[in-house]
Amino acid sequence: MSNPQQLRYSKEHEWLTTAEDGVSTVGITEYAANALGDVVFAQLPEVGDQVTAGETCGELESTKSVSDLYSPVTGEVTEANQDVVNDPSLVNSAPYEGGWLFKVRVAEEPKDLLSADEYKEFSGN
Repeated sequence: MSNPQQLRYSKEHEWLTTAEDGVSTVGITEYAANALGDVVFAQLPEVGDQVTAGETCGELESTKSVSDLYSPVTGEVTEANQDVVNDPSLVNSAPYEGGWLFKVRVAEEPKDLLSADEYKEFSGN
């Protein structure tokens, strides 16, 4: 499994891009997508929602289970990926590209985000 080096990762298996103009993109890792199985429904935070690092902000439903979606940072949601809402399988087929979940204007970033190598060691992949 790949963990792109330029991303940072949470222990809840979300990834985060480096902020551009204060906005970062959030998704779930390939490891998490594989563990979930085929994603069939995505409930994402809405534009304008305030999200808090480490707290739930939506959910992903697969053929196996329902999993909470956690925000890796604190901030305001600026965009939700409607392509994923319309076609949740993007989370499985392209977790780091078209399967991103939402964008957030970062107000606070926790200090415990992991590098790609740290996430690989943490998740064992």
